[in-house]
Amino acid sequence: MKTILSLLVTLCLAACTSKNELFTGSIPVSGNGSIYYEEMGSGPTLILLHGHSLDTRMWDEQFPVFAQDYRTIRLDFRGYGRSSEQSETFQHTHVDDVLAVMNSLHIEKAHIVGLSMGSFVAGDMLAMYPERMLSCTLVSGGIRNSPGPQEPMSEEESLQRDKEIAALKEKGIDVYKHEWHEILMSSGGSQRERMRQPLWQMVNDWTAWQPLHKEVRLFYGKEAWKTLEERGTTDVPTLIIRGENEVKDPTGRPREMKFLSRARFEIVPDCGHMLNMERPEEFNRLVMDFINKW
Repeated sequence: MKTILSLLVTLCLAACTSKNELFTGSIPVSGNGSIYYEEMGSGPTLILLHGHSLDTRMWDEQFPVFAQDYRTIRLDFRGYGRSSEQSETFQHTHVDDVLAVMNSLHIEKAHIVGLSMGSFVAGDMLAMYPERMLSCTLVSGGIRNSPGPQEPMSEEESLQRDKEIAALKEKGIDVYKHEWHEILMSSGGSQRERMRQPLWQMVNDWTAWQPLHKEVRLFYGKEAWKTLEERGTTDVPTLIIRGENEVKDPTGRPREMKFLSRARFEIVPDCGHMLNMERPEEFNRLVMDFINKW
């Protein structure tokens, strides 16, 4: 009997260790690029998509929590964190990089959670590749109303970017980073100081390639809106979350909901743009309660 009990305890410990083990790697993507990712947990797949100027670390208070019930993956977009650099000449989109990661890891479908820029990417997937989603969570953003890959940068737009880049170089990238950090902090509520240091660490580590260069069309944007509208209705379960301090009209509904048959809209009180870092416990509960249904 003792031998059997000992074997059961050993198997249980091994299973728990395996479930909480961290895996890291880099996956090749188009244009000789690579995407860095981290993976933990088992079960249905959940993928976390970070915001502009940030990286995988913005999910530090979600990653181990979600991994208790899901195969949880967080990645750095091309041009951020430990992924490869971007290019001014090679056309790619962030959502296609996410799909490349999914294909490489043999993931047919996943719960996709994106915040800010990450929500632009999640929104693109919702419109262009809904068959790859178990659910979609759009936080502090959604589908962009910007030109997609089929609309190259015009000469006028290129000249405007030249002026913006020159002005930024004159200002200095360190000044810009401090200003950007304060913008991210400014919409926060009474708990915002808890995120000041980890947020600054990411912004300070950021290469700031994007504001100093002319990016290709990284989001489907208007093309995604057109696809969504032409389809009529999309049945991917979708949770849309906003911080109260960024909501101008509490009675209004996000535009995406018009085309979603299973959508829910939540406003988190007393917080702003980076609500997953500002109020992680409430954020985690909202997301888990939603995706556990699907």
